[in-house]
Amino acid sequence: MTTNPTPPGLHRGRRLSGWRVLIGVVIALAVIAGAVAVPWYLAERAPAATTPAGPRWFGGYFDVTAASVSTTPTVGDGTDDTVVLAFVVAAAADQCEPSWGAAYSLADAGTELDLDRRVDNMRRDGAHVAVSFGGALNTELGVACSTTSELADAYRAVIDRYRVSTIDLDLENESLADAAAGARRAAAVAQVQKRSDNDLSVWLTLPTATDGLTDQGIAAVRQLLEAGVDLTGVNAMTMDYGTDLAGKSMAEASISALEAVNDQLTTLYADLRIALPTGGAWALLGATPMIGQNDVVDEVFTIADAQQLNEFATKQRLARMSMWSINRDRTCGPNYPDVSVVSDACSGVEQNSVTFASVLSPGFDESPSDSVTPSPVSTPIPDDPKTSPYPIWSPRVAYSAGVRVVWHGYVYVAKWWVTGAPEPDDPTQAANQTSWTLLGAVLPDDEPFTLPTVAAGTYPEWIPAQMYETGARVVVDGVPFEAKWWTQGEDPTIGITDHDRSPWTVVMADAAK
Repeated sequence: MTTNPTPPGLHRGRRLSGWRVLIGVVIALAVIAGAVAVPWYLAERAPAATTPAGPRWFGGYFDVTAASVSTTPTVGDGTDDTVVLAFVVAAAADQCEPSWGAAYSLADAGTELDLDRRVDNMRRDGAHVAVSFGGALNTELGVACSTTSELADAYRAVIDRYRVSTIDLDLENESLADAAAGARRAAAVAQVQKRSDNDLSVWLTLPTATDGLTDQGIAAVRQLLEAGVDLTGVNAMTMDYGTDLAGKSMAEASISALEAVNDQLTTLYADLRIALPTGGAWALLGATPMIGQNDVVDEVFTIADAQQLNEFATKQRLARMSMWSINRDRTCGPNYPDVSVVSDACSGVEQNSVTFASVLSPGFDESPSDSVTPSPVSTPIPDDPKTSPYPIWSPRVAYSAGVRVVWHGYVYVAKWWVTGAPEPDDPTQAANQTSWTLLGAVLPDDEPFTLPTVAAGTYPEWIPAQMYETGARVVVDGVPFEAKWWTQGEDPTIGITDHDRSPWTVVMADAAK
């Protein structure tokens, strides 16, 4: 049997219906569309090109309101270290106004704590400065502010005043649980970052368990990223775990926590189709242990823990290492009775003259974004009682601890009661010898030092020969004074700078009313 093959392109004895032709066309178009759509979809799913990892830096937190004015924060051993000033919070639960620890407005911190001058002096000494918003106590600004624009303005007020280009958002407790506040915060930070004159680096600091971030913590990261924030990194608080560590040291528990957070961030960034930098999620991670005694009594982070954590963080090339806090980086004195009770002034462990900063900082030798330069020092502002922010130093006047003076264009604070020479800027005096601590230069926008005055006749004029009992009030050149104890013949104006030995104290404006 033979066959007659059909000529190419022909179907002998059969014809195609219109419906079959239509179906064939649809199938062909579908194949073509698929060929285009699949690569497009995959391209949309793929993350952007990998970006270089950011700087790897060390910066201890400095508790602004817990330190005396004479305390100068220093960290590590190098000039490229960073001081993270903590914490800016709302002035009150219902006030969208930035403050330091709900204790000082930004303006009050400038006068009472000399913070602006101290920040300028830190930069003169080679340090970089960042600001942290939030913390475990008080009301975080995102919770207190009711609108995105108000919150953005509050952030900008702080950023502009201290001229920082790195901020830290420390979210805990209510501020982390409040989803609406989180949405406002994310939108406000994105707005501030977009409108910033300089690149604004944003770090998110979150509580961490040994198995990583909480669900609320992951949600906070997601909120910021989805709002368009260019998130510099996530800083894990490797502290206060509050669970059975199963025999692990604090360093081992912290390493477990960091490994878990690394996995969580890797998954989250892939889900959001955001490219990780070179080095992966490790290059976005920071670690912040609470040095020494933690709030959980059984958790103590030792110098040995710091060494082990630093070795791990250096090997994995974490982006940041911090610690809570610079204020605590010293052995407690012998008069502190119970080192298991956390102090804001010492670590609670024997450090043997070794600082945690010096152990945690090696390998983190770069600096975060901070393009600000300190004010020039070539031409100090001349000492002038009419314009100086504090009294001009005099060897004939006594000064109590904490009293500030101006000398040769710089501001100094007395470390203890002192009178007479040497001068505050005597270069032959070692740090443990001089009675004075340098706070910084007199700044061009400093307000002149003034004393409160009262209207004529409010109190009687001081008479040297008259005896005055405790509580008696007098005036000298319009300035009101009150007797602290029985006195006669002692000039009230001595009490302006000598708060310890003078029987007189200045009556401040509110008290004089």
